[in-house]
Amino acid sequence: MMSMPKIAVIGDRDSILGFKAVGVTTFPVTGPEQAKAVLRTIAGDETYGVVFITEQAAAAAQEAVDEFQQQTTPILVPIPSSQGSLGLGMERIRRNVEKAVGADILFGKEGR
Repeated sequence: MMSMPKIAVIGDRDSILGFKAVGVTTFPVTGPEQAKAVLRTIAGDETYGVVFITEQAAAAAQEAVDEFQQQTTPILVPIPSSQGSLGLGMERIRRNVEKAVGADILFGKEGR
């Protein structure tokens, strides 16, 4: 029987603590170097299927995020932190939809 892929979350401690209660592996980070190191470690671990990362941690470790997103798995999903949203998750969705359908059907020019 095949085991279920694991889920991880990366970000500041306050933002990710609640994920631990539902069985998600948490990786609290305090700066860009930690976030980059964790991303690179998870990228090499085939047991993870989904990795949530706070938008602030993703912005701080953008180079590692770009490398990570070149892989097909695990999937990297930006989420707002306890400090609020930077809009990175929605921007990523918008770009992917635009790439898939050839037009920005979510916001159009006036919505940006």
